[in-house]
Amino acid sequence: MTDTEASSTTTSRSRFGWAMLSITRIALGFYFLWAFLDKFLGLGFSTCRTAAEDGSFTIDAFCERAWINGGAITEGYLVYGGNVNSPFNAFFVELGGQRWTDWPFMLGLLGVGLALILGIGTKVGAWAGTAMLLMMYATQMWPTTNPVLDDHIVMALAMLAIVYVELAHQSIGLGKWWRGLVGEKSWLV
Repeated sequence: MTDTEASSTTTSRSRFGWAMLSITRIALGFYFLWAFLDKFLGLGFSTCRTAAEDGSFTIDAFCERAWINGGAITEGYLVYGGNVNSPFNAFFVELGGQRWTDWPFMLGLLGVGLALILGIGTKVGAWAGTAMLLMMYATQMWPTTNPVLDDHIVMALAMLAIVYVELAHQSIGLGKWWRGLVGEKSWLV
């Protein structure tokens, strides 16, 4: 293999790797954006879905639990969806009963989702997403399949790693344009 062929193969692998990091960043962003859309409109995936005793479920899209119809979003998750064995359960149940918590939660889901999907403000998005995921982890402690690690922790680690590794080589997204606008060293990158 000549030096030119080896360089071409390495470049091809690097492009694929950077593209895969971008795609994974976008997928993590879609995870947050979808949660926002489902809770906002009540699309029936976690909001406006009712389980029956026989294991089936019914979907009542755009129901009264949707945020657009005045539903209490954080109450549903924090008061009724948390693990009663979590050492933080009482704190989150109290927090979930306060309506003001819907706004930062929903804006966080939307902001993190858009930042990661578009590739702009990814540092802020990754840290905000990590904070949200760690709080969600705290509501579910201790996980049932592993005593320490669950998907919230894995996604938080992946989000931070991808954003900081991919930052200078973003192959999909508006990151290069955004870095030119706010500056390479800005915390808004």
